[in-house]
Amino acid sequence: MKLKQRPEDFQVTESWRFEEDPRGAHFVYLMDKQKLSTFEAVERICAGFKIPRAAVSYCGLKDKQGRTTQLIAIQGREIELQDPDLRLKPLGRAAEPLSAANTTSNRFAVTVRDLGEDDVARLTASIAEVRRLGVVNYFDSQRFGSLKHGQGFIVKDLMRGDFEVALRNILARPSDLDQSGDARVKAFWKEHWGEWDRRNPYPGAERYQAVVKWLKAHPTDHRGAILRTEPRWRALQVFAYQSWLWNEGVKQLLKDVVGMARLVSIRYQAGSLLFPRELDAAQARQLHDRTFPLLAPGTRFSDPAIEKAALSVLGREGQELADLSVPGTPEIHFEPEERPLLVFPGRLAVGEAKPDELNRGRLRVNVAFTLPPGAYATLVVKRLFHWTLAPGRRATPVAAPGTAAARRAAPARPGAQAAPPEPAAPRAAKQGFLARRRAEKEARQQRREAAKKRS
Repeated sequence: MKLKQRPEDFQVTESWRFEEDPRGAHFVYLMDKQKLSTFEAVERICAGFKIPRAAVSYCGLKDKQGRTTQLIAIQGREIELQDPDLRLKPLGRAAEPLSAANTTSNRFAVTVRDLGEDDVARLTASIAEVRRLGVVNYFDSQRFGSLKHGQGFIVKDLMRGDFEVALRNILARPSDLDQSGDARVKAFWKEHWGEWDRRNPYPGAERYQAVVKWLKAHPTDHRGAILRTEPRWRALQVFAYQSWLWNEGVKQLLKDVVGMARLVSIRYQAGSLLFPRELDAAQARQLHDRTFPLLAPGTRFSDPAIEKAALSVLGREGQELADLSVPGTPEIHFEPEERPLLVFPGRLAVGEAKPDELNRGRLRVNVAFTLPPGAYATLVVKRLFHWTLAPGRRATPVAAPGTAAARRAAPARPGAQAAPPEPAAPRAAKQGFLARRRAEKEARQQRREAAKKRS
């Protein structure tokens, strides 16, 4: 199974509401973006129109890999923007900034690619399971970008009081997977750490301007530098760790209540997730219409099973609830919150399987459904096709009748000699900025050594 091979393969439409006020200070727009995260879109708007970030409000974060629409509001400023990948449509004015309360639901249209005939055949039963059991309301890989890029959970550095380590992770730890200009910016500060008077020549360095400006004046105040980052970004770092604790706690609860024999495992960025395939009546009562807490010092438990599961995860981390704080920094804090344990996709519809034009010999299927704010569409799709994410699974091409592939797949006649397999074309792996630099350096060294031998 492959998702998001094209931006149009993953489309999100936000259903919203806001109270229109003709004299309101906040100009409300419908933002249509493609291959941009919400943060990146807001940064571009702020940089292009010289708008303070605090003047921009929105309902939530939408996926980067796809085409999405969402509300955005700008305080005290009316603008016009019609870029190919970022457009704003004016909707009116509001007296208050936007928040999550302005979103009612999200409608998703997803193209699932690289499927085999056996995958399509199993889909009907899987749809029935999802409609009957729902989907565990985990946080998916998008929430854990810092793990993908090797930074770990930055808030754990802060909780230990290691403000310089956290700052290095933020400012000077480029990722081999990052092909954007941000990797160059971070590589520069990694090489010139502490030389805050130097000018970073790479595009995007202005994103960290407030942090670097503080360090120029206060070279050893790493805590103060971190507080010059964008407040919503800091809150997201806390939420990422809370989200992982939530996922791990819910996994433990499912093991305790359902048992591993009735659970299926699905890989994701931060490890694996567990989903029930069967529930008896008692188990269903224990899980349906329940919530599980995002942990904070103020968390209170009313269910012993949930308390046991949540605290067992903290125990593995060597922590208690009181440890979920950043010393001497009330500006960065954990807030308790309850999250629904299960989510039931609304208006779930699946289209007819068709040949996949991007993956030769494979099939694609269109899936559409509605979710409440904060739920992950990618998890619904992964649950529907959970067997495709099993470890060690290999894709089996769908051979069209009469083709060479179909003739190779057909049973051999007695005594016939099997044709040798065709060699697979090599596929070039994507390289990030640092990986490309290392490869170029190695190539130069090899050329120098070859030149010495010739001379």
